[in-house]
Amino acid sequence: MIIAMEGIDGSGKTTQAKLLTDWLRAGGHRVFTTRWNSSPIVTLATHKAKKTRSLTPRLHSLLAAADFTDRLENEILPALAQGDIIVADRWYYTACARDGARGVSWKLAELYETAPEPDICFHLQTSVETALSRILAEPERRLKHYESGMDLGLSTDIQESFRLFQAKVLDRYDDFSLRWIDGELPIEAQQDQIRAAVEVAMKANAAVV
Repeated sequence: MIIAMEGIDGSGKTTQAKLLTDWLRAGGHRVFTTRWNSSPIVTLATHKAKKTRSLTPRLHSLLAAADFTDRLENEILPALAQGDIIVADRWYYTACARDGARGVSWKLAELYETAPEPDICFHLQTSVETALSRILAEPERRLKHYESGMDLGLSTDIQESFRLFQAKVLDRYDDFSLRWIDGELPIEAQQDQIRAAVEVAMKANAAVV
């Protein structure tokens, strides 16, 4: 089965995905993890383009689709075929939400039409202010040009640009039927809800098989 975590930058997806993975493995399950922008083929090109700030909204969209497709065909589907549980830090909803926020044609969503839907996908619903404060509180992390939407000219202040861009992304998530989790709750409380929902999904999946 496929379990995915979604939400704006700073919503806590990576933390919750790791906690869920550890719990599943402790329960004896084989788990394959995958995260956004980690394709060995595409990541270097994306990194270089971001470093030179040469990504247009359309190019940004196409590189994200290439990254997802490579991971899907060469990593995710083979792992799924051998019986692994897939825990994904973002699914293609991320690309669609960001594309929409950047004004890219929704026809580009057709790039993902062959991708399987997750058995369960959690949306960690977090306010933009909470997400921003979390990012700024991490000493090793800083606001990035593209995650802040600085390429769109929304504001010359990177924090304000982050607020405006991530609010657009957050609005786009309403277009998908995802399982809502209150991302403002304590980490442990969020994880408890996620584990309970996953247990139900796993039992349902086993009954079908």
